Amino acid sequence: MKTEIIKILRNSDTYVSGQQLCNNLGVSRTAIWKVMNQLKEEGYEIEAVSNKGYRLIHSSDVISESEILSRMQTNYIGKKVRFYDEVDSTNLVAKKIAEEEESDGLLVVSESQTKGKGRRGREWSSDKGCDIFMSLILKPKINPMNASMLTILAALAVSKSIAKIVEKDTYIKWPNDIILNNKKVCGVLTEMSTEIDYINHVVIGIGINVNRTSFPNELASMATSLYVETEQKVQRAELIASVVKEFEEMYLVFLEIQTLQPFMKEYNDTLINAKRQVKIIEYGKEYEAIAIGINEKGELMIHDIDHPDHVRTVLAGEVSVRGIYNYV
Repeated sequence: MKTEIIKILRNSDTYVSGQQLCNNLGVSRTAIWKVMNQLKEEGYEIEAVSNKGYRLIHSSDVISESEILSRMQTNYIGKKVRFYDEVDSTNLVAKKIAEEEESDGLLVVSESQTKGKGRRGREWSSDKGCDIFMSLILKPKINPMNASMLTILAALAVSKSIAKIVEKDTYIKWPNDIILNNKKVCGVLTEMSTEIDYINHVVIGIGINVNRTSFPNELASMATSLYVETEQKVQRAELIASVVKEFEEMYLVFLEIQTLQPFMKEYNDTLINAKRQVKIIEYGKEYEAIAIGINEKGELMIHDIDHPDHVRTVLAGEVSVRGIYNYV
């Protein structure tokens, strides 16, 4: 009921009467009054006027199960949400849920996490109320060899959503770091449980630096947030819903063809590594090359600096790609 009330208030440009809410939702005036008080406690600014009804003035940066669901515009991904005030890691929580119940498309979101993990096991913690920590549970009926391509789709979904909301150009550092003003604003971590010929589940973890105002000295040259770059607060629930919507649209196409062919151009157009010299770190060895773009499998195509016709591919998870002069 709370989700529906939020949705009705947000979509109305005038007052909504208590009786109208009662009729629409089939509940009592007392039930409506209780929900309105709950919403006010959660940070919603709601005006109540006798003989007129209720009007949503402002919702600040509220993030909750009801707020996220009220913004969701998908077919099935994100239609079920588990929201937590604090977790060790949304990926760890999601993996446990995926192993215990039917949860395809379920979204796990937390205000903060204490033991977040990035690529190669790096830990990442955060303050409460600033950033986005979310994990999607998927149970696709695809070849396990193709699951790594979902990371590419998730990165593209985040890049598109951020660019749309903050109205700034975003880029992707292959395979899955989102770059704003040459600094990292988001990372994606995909983890999978699989057998030889089928997938039990895939968990896609997404961490976005949204409204934090500063970073430790050791990260300040590499990391940024949407607020640092725009000086405007972003409503995290809106961004979460946008990311899920963008991802689902591509995911449903991907399930049918199991290649990235329809998304290659869009991804490569935002690839910050493209046509740039990069350092490849592979099995303890380093060498430099020129990045070209991804192929339909999500592999990064590169060529030798002095031999443009000598094209090779590198696979995420096996190598690390770094810029020559700075983070990107």
